[in-house]
Amino acid sequence: MPHLFHPRKFFLACLAFAALCIGNTLIAKAIPVSIVGNANGSLATATVDCTFIPGMGGSGTLNFTITNTSPFDARITGIGFDLPPVGNASSSGLNGFSGSSNNPNFTFSDAALGNVPQFNNAVLDFGFTTGNSGNFNGGSPNDGIAPGAMSTFTVTGPFGNLTESQICNSIFVRFQRVGANGEGSDVGVPTTPPQTPIPEPATMLLLGTGLAGVAARIRRRRES
Repeated sequence: MPHLFHPRKFFLACLAFAALCIGNTLIAKAIPVSIVGNANGSLATATVDCTFIPGMGGSGTLNFTITNTSPFDARITGIGFDLPPVGNASSSGLNGFSGSSNNPNFTFSDAALGNVPQFNNAVLDFGFTTGNSGNFNGGSPNDGIAPGAMSTFTVTGPFGNLTESQICNSIFVRFQRVGANGEGSDVGVPTTPPQTPIPEPATMLLLGTGLAGVAARIRRRRES
């Protein structure tokens, strides 16, 4: 009876499987979110690429890039998150976040951002504002994100058991100088639940390179 077990082939098969599993773990998934103004609709719009990386003990890191797609000169002057309630509570009750941005005009605040009257006084857990007010409903249009421009933000903290979809979909965006004459203001929210996550090109390349290396090694083994 022939010997059917080949240690080398078994090892290479395990290696290929491990590379696939690790690659899937490393793939960062950016959720695209479309923002539309509550009062002025298409006059206050933005797109957000949002990624959440969970950590240990309920902590995690939220990364998002927001692009102002509004017409005329509408400016994004504030960005806040009202995280979903935890358990039977009326609010998330989460605090202890820290944040940063590549845009020096935005200042991070952990709570103390005020409520959002346009949405039943939604309570913001954290966010970024322009100007010196530190209030989501204030801000400085001159320091805001202009149409066609983008800024990147990072927030770390105790997100608990919240999912990437729940976090990314809890964003509120404050617009000022809305309209042809810049006379309006608005608050935008996601139009629909976040779409299918998009693998980041860099991590997809890493996965592809690893699998190509495993395949080449198997081929060389067979040829020898």
